Amino acid sequence: MDEKAPPGRLPERERPWVMRTYAGHSSATASNALFRRNLAKGQTGLSIAFDLPTQTGYDPDHELAVGEVGRVGVPVAHLGDMRALFDGIPLAEMNTSMTINAPAMWLLALYGAVGAEQGAELARCAGTTQNDIIKEYLSRGTYIFPPAASLRLTADVIAYTLREMPRWNPVNICSYHLQEAGATPVQEVGFALATAVAVLDAVRDAGQVPAGRMGDVVARISFFVNSGVRFVEEIAKMRAFGALWDEITRERYGVTDPKQRRFRYGVQVNSLGLTEAQPENNIQRIVLEMLGVTLSRDARARAVQLPAWNEALGLPRPWDQQWSLRMQQVLAYESDLLEYPDLFAGSHVMTALVDGIVTGARAELDKVLEMGGVVAAVETGYLKSALVGSLAERRRRLEVGTDVVVGVNRFTETESSPLTASGAEAIEQVDPAVEAAAVASVREWRSGRDDAAVDAALDRLRADAVTTANLMPATLACVRAGVTTGEWAGALRQVFGEYRAPTGLAGAPIGVSGDSGLAAVRERVATTARELGAGRLRLLVGKPGLDGHSNGAEQIAVRARDAGFEVIYQGIRLTAGQIVAAAVEEDVDLVGLSVLSGSHLDAVPAVLDGLRAAGRGDLPVVVGGIIPPGDAEALRAAGVARVFTPRDFALTGIIDDLVTVVRAANGL
Repeated sequence: MDEKAPPGRLPERERPWVMRTYAGHSSATASNALFRRNLAKGQTGLSIAFDLPTQTGYDPDHELAVGEVGRVGVPVAHLGDMRALFDGIPLAEMNTSMTINAPAMWLLALYGAVGAEQGAELARCAGTTQNDIIKEYLSRGTYIFPPAASLRLTADVIAYTLREMPRWNPVNICSYHLQEAGATPVQEVGFALATAVAVLDAVRDAGQVPAGRMGDVVARISFFVNSGVRFVEEIAKMRAFGALWDEITRERYGVTDPKQRRFRYGVQVNSLGLTEAQPENNIQRIVLEMLGVTLSRDARARAVQLPAWNEALGLPRPWDQQWSLRMQQVLAYESDLLEYPDLFAGSHVMTALVDGIVTGARAELDKVLEMGGVVAAVETGYLKSALVGSLAERRRRLEVGTDVVVGVNRFTETESSPLTASGAEAIEQVDPAVEAAAVASVREWRSGRDDAAVDAALDRLRADAVTTANLMPATLACVRAGVTTGEWAGALRQVFGEYRAPTGLAGAPIGVSGDSGLAAVRERVATTARELGAGRLRLLVGKPGLDGHSNGAEQIAVRARDAGFEVIYQGIRLTAGQIVAAAVEEDVDLVGLSVLSGSHLDAVPAVLDGLRAAGRGDLPVVVGGIIPPGDAEALRAAGVARVFTPRDFALTGIIDDLVTVVRAANGL
């Protein structure tokens, strides 16, 4: 550093945070090549995206996996896949984050087995398993087992890593997905800390960790947060997070070492805040959101991963991910940010903002604890209803223009973008042959195993699951025997059962849209119902396949309900057959399908074919999701009445269009 530098600078420039891109797709081999390219470009850690079948504990040849294999991440069905994923990447030298929740124990066991094969000392391996199952019931939807059983798996992983992998972060408390589901800063902090309390209580009460080592447990708890475009508020939120975490770990768990109480977090900036309209505006959004978690030295992220500018359009290309990595590198290496102490120390504005979030979040935390904790708050539907209500209020502000999104509800005039020019592939395309290859691979893997060893390993897993034994040793035995992801999860499904979370619709407030046009739509709904001789129009909202991102579907359901529809919504993760059966049994007037994972060309035709086979080919079907224009044309050609994308933000207008679809289908 320049010896003549002005006073107030740090004695030496700080090391940058760990820089990651969230990556993985199509196959373990292709993802490995992508990882190597990104590391060569200066990325300093891996953040692995797994596909939906892997995240929900299914093998590629399962019925629910059709159309989902390799789309939103890499498929990992067995030890061979994990070997290919990390081929040539020394795990002992790499900080690896894995976004894998319900089967976190399984993927950590696969990772550990590959590390051992590489000769890595597991005690030296560093990284994180995203192992916060609570937010899956509220937002992402990749849960498998009921909350209590899921918390048991998390506690087992924490106890195991404390003994065998002390540099590993065994759980990542995720407020990121709470914000995407509608949480205000106060709710995001309060609900996430309630989850952290549930995890720490589960570890303490399981008796696997000596009371004197709770400080070591706290020191390895990390958080994964969202950073939105209101970056000043985001800075305050992160400072509030740190203050409350320090208070809780000191007072509730008696941790006396300030270093162990330090709030440690990684961040992904707000992917759902990216827009399909004028997608080039996403660049400046990403930069502002990055500043929200890097400007404040006292609340700076330990690891940052940025989405690509075109994620609202589909799967980013390697070049797009490189652009996001370069944003981080310019900030860390070209700017003087890392040369100064905290820029906000002593700011009365920041102090007031932080105090307000702390007070509100503490009240939310106390409310959840009074209910009996976060599991009870999930099972009663309180948390989901609160988030659905908050998201409905956020949508209302967007629709009436109180909240401005440039290019969407204001400043919509635009020149054509050279980034998405006709003829240019603006997103990565997944080869349809990927799924067939994965199916063939997993079947070949099964054919080459010792079936007796597999059966014995699964029997041990089931036997241990009905006791209080730590399940990590039995899981490692399954890995070594060649068990697959679906078989491991299936064995535990037999013991724990499979959970279906509350949808949150019943507790959502009625009529909060504030949209003056809703009255006219409500009258059209009522008029159409009378003309059809029905009491009310009936809408079935369906989530086919494994896509668990249900926020959009829930908001459509809430607005349709407010407009006078009777809404049938059975939650996420349904087969085409289940959706068709519900449509027939409920005698609905319209089916609305929501698919955000990219599997729409498989999932939607399966429903259309099922309706025709059931004698209801006349029933209109509409689809919403991240759907490229070419795919939308294909869906309409297949018989879909309307295709909605994120560009269609005005919910009341969408509901009005649904009424038009019903009238046209019935010749009115």
